[in-house]
Amino acid sequence: MNEAAVPGDYPLGVKLGVDVGTVRVGVAVCDRDGILATPLRTLERNAKKNTDVRIIAALAVELGVVEIFVGLPRTMKGEEHASARMATDYAKLLAGKLGESGSGVPVRLVDERLSTVSAHRHLHEAGMSSRNHRKVVDQVAAAGILQHAIDMQKARGTEVGSRVYAESAPGPTGDGAHASPALDEHSAPRILPKMEGYSEPGQQ
Repeated sequence: MNEAAVPGDYPLGVKLGVDVGTVRVGVAVCDRDGILATPLRTLERNAKKNTDVRIIAALAVELGVVEIFVGLPRTMKGEEHASARMATDYAKLLAGKLGESGSGVPVRLVDERLSTVSAHRHLHEAGMSSRNHRKVVDQVAAAGILQHAIDMQKARGTEVGSRVYAESAPGPTGDGAHASPALDEHSAPRILPKMEGYSEPGQQ
């Protein structure tokens, strides 16, 4: 039996997971030890004013977040389509808002194949009716994204995913704007109600 890798090249502390949709954005948070990701809230997506992006940036500062993972939707063949480009653009916007607030919190893209499908399944297993899924499925999907990321970090002992920078912000190479990144192969709007009565299967 393999033992979990000793934490190495990745930050320890509170982290956020984000599931990006055209209508809603789910947000999840994990504890400081990176053990369990839990649904936090669902925001309405405001593509014109990006008020949801500002709320997440403010949450990151308020909670003392050390890292944010945004789900990157890929097909089962590993291809990226419109939804992946939307998630990448959102991650760049978030990185920009964090930069404006003076926060250096890194934003990283991680694979989220089937996260929404898994979220619906978990809600069914938790006894929630299908008609109530819409209010909370995005934040549950975000929890799945975050849990996957922190589990991979612990297992590999290194950072996962691909860091995203604001379009106008220079990265480590100082080249200015960044193209849409691929995943690391080594790797105020109305706020919808916070989910109540839900726990991950096996946590009841």
